[in-house]
Amino acid sequence: MNYKKIRKLQEEYGVANMQRLIDDGSVWHMEGSMGRNAMSLLETGQCMLPKRQYKDFYGNIIPSRDDVKPGTTGSYQNAAKYWESIHDYDAMYV
Repeated sequence: MNYKKIRKLQEEYGVANMQRLIDDGSVWHMEGSMGRNAMSLLETGQCMLPKRQYKDFYGNIIPSRDDVKPGTTGSYQNAAKYWESIHDYDAMYV
C-alpha cells in the first residue's frame, strides 16, 4: 500500500484531520485527550508519525516515523498494514 493510498483512505474514514495535526506537531501541544487520541490512532495504524521529530508541551521528543522500528507504533509499515486490512475487508463486501 503506497503513501497516497493511505492518505486517501484516511480522508475517506475521517482521520485525515488528526493525521494533519500529527504531521505538523500541533497535536502534542493541545489538551491531553487530543494527544491520547493521536496515540491511539498511531497504535492501531490509522495514523503514522511525521517525517520529522517534534517536541511535546513538556519538551519530550516525539520521534519521526523513520526513528521507530518498521512495523511498530507510528511507523509507515504499521499504517500500511492497517489500511491494507481495511482495503481488503472493503473489497470482500463491495
